[in-house]
Amino acid sequence: MTYRVCFVCTGNICRSPMAESVFRAHVERAGLHELVEVDSAGTGDWHEGAGADPRTVAVLEEHGYDSDHIARQFQSSWFSRLHLVIALDSGHLEALRRLAPTPEEAAKIRLLRSYDPAAVGGLDVPDPYYGELDGFRACLGMVEAASPGLLTAVREEMAGRAA
Repeated sequence: MTYRVCFVCTGNICRSPMAESVFRAHVERAGLHELVEVDSAGTGDWHEGAGADPRTVAVLEEHGYDSDHIARQFQSSWFSRLHLVIALDSGHLEALRRLAPTPEEAAKIRLLRSYDPAAVGGLDVPDPYYGELDGFRACLGMVEAASPGLLTAVREEMAGRAA
């Protein structure tokens, strides 16, 4: 059975496609690419159909990650097929909870940085959209720091489902 993870930010052009690319690389390095599907979306439809922000693409490519992406809006109906919905900040967390059709579906939603045991100063990944390239690099650092913990959690949940 395929385990499905979807990262969600505001417009699906900065943080969530970055998290999708980084986590997909972790999944591939772990040899789980046939068992774990990684995706992303936005809470809004402002950028639907567009590629990732050029600064996101530049930072991903600078660090050896894939940057192929088309933005789309998260749909409430997706909860039934997803195992984890990863919000990039507390605003997304609340928006997703409002979209969740049931308490069981809402329980699938987590903040990305909750998987980083060294996270300090809050669990939000700040939106780099209105800033410079350094903000995108900082975002990448936070995503990279949380990805190993998220991968561990996914592995544990998959093992629990197989037992």
